[in-house]
Amino acid sequence: MDRRALFASTAALAAAATGAAAQPAAPAAPQPATPAEGTGNVIFFHPDGFGVNHWGALRFVALGPDGRTEWDRLPHTAVYLGHMKDGLTGTSHGGATIHAFGVRVQADSFGQDGAEPIRALSGFEGSIAKEAMARGKWVGLVNSGAAYEPGTAAFVVSTPRRNSLAEITRLVTESGVQVHLAGGERWYLPRGVQGRHGEGAREDGLNLVERLQAAGYTIVYTREELAALPADATKVWGIFAHDHTFNDRDEETLAQQNLPHYVPGAPSIADMSEAALRILARAPQGFLLVAEEEGTDNFGNVNNAAGSIEAGVRADAAIGLFRRFVAANPNTLMLTTADSDAGGMQVIGPGRQQNVIREGQNLPERDRNGAALDGQRGTGTTAWLSAPDRNGVRHPFAIAWSTLTDVSGGILVRGAGLNAHLISEAGTMDNVDVYRLMYRTLFGRVVG
Repeated sequence: MDRRALFASTAALAAAATGAAAQPAAPAAPQPATPAEGTGNVIFFHPDGFGVNHWGALRFVALGPDGRTEWDRLPHTAVYLGHMKDGLTGTSHGGATIHAFGVRVQADSFGQDGAEPIRALSGFEGSIAKEAMARGKWVGLVNSGAAYEPGTAAFVVSTPRRNSLAEITRLVTESGVQVHLAGGERWYLPRGVQGRHGEGAREDGLNLVERLQAAGYTIVYTREELAALPADATKVWGIFAHDHTFNDRDEETLAQQNLPHYVPGAPSIADMSEAALRILARAPQGFLLVAEEEGTDNFGNVNNAAGSIEAGVRADAAIGLFRRFVAANPNTLMLTTADSDAGGMQVIGPGRQQNVIREGQNLPERDRNGAALDGQRGTGTTAWLSAPDRNGVRHPFAIAWSTLTDVSGGILVRGAGLNAHLISEAGTMDNVDVYRLMYRTLFGRVVG
């Protein structure tokens, strides 16, 4: 079926809930008020940089080759095509802009097309998040990275420069979103001002924490403070780390500096998402939640296999949370995709390399073609070992990296809940179709 024809039919909107969860669970949040017929809530989850190959490595390590992740259990799937206006491989800021606006842009774009402003595919002068707020819906942004990360920030910020971290952070705080949970405290405070996680870095003298407090936000800084939010909190801002909530360096550097993959005391992406849903579920006109696990991208881009897999485990826990929420609130669409593949990760074997990939033995530092080989503690260390298969056998393997940057890779769109059947019916979805599906579900109208 032609993609435009698929997204052009509105007849089945009200009856499209699919009941996605494989295991019944208690609601993750109170039952939301039922929006207008044919529309619903949207949860868009972006495990950045995580392709089919990354999910495969995670499955082997965490569950074994016969196990199934929460991601595996999402019932609807399509192949994702993520090219930019000027290139074949997606970028984090260009990809997020396309998801947020439904308009294909240059790779170096952050909420606009290069240096030029854009309208969304709907004709609205702003992103889908800004249109949702203009129509009375609540919006939440959740990111394991800093507030300036484009996977969430590009939904509310337009700027010609991705590296304007202080300016992006300021614009995010002025966006009016109901809930924002992420890291990045250094860009909230002036240089010389000590915060909960470290010293500020702003050169303009602005104290964004004070501005948020004046705007009525409750501010939390730790996992414990997030969990202790009062039940009636409706405007919440979380600042959980000096920069990201993870330490995105290679295994050898982390070992030398005695640093963990994730910052102790910071909530996980699942913790943050659960808190956000508790608030957003009370929205009278429905909500949009955009959540991103950024560690899945950043660890891949430094070829840290152990960090990438840990980030994936965290992302999968968030998907489990979203699946349970959709099961309890079937007027919600949950969809997930990446915009590119971080590092070109591949699993080897051992196959024909039985002599070099053996349980308990160190891997060679490189494959025969020169690709770096990661074991459990980095390049050239002990081979990975899968969790047991259905026969109780654990299999050794290596992880090979093709690059330190992003590649097009094998990316899927997956989903559950209201209108998610359209993903499977499409079979293949462009990055602009992510916007189309979210828009259709939020507003009951087909665009483009």
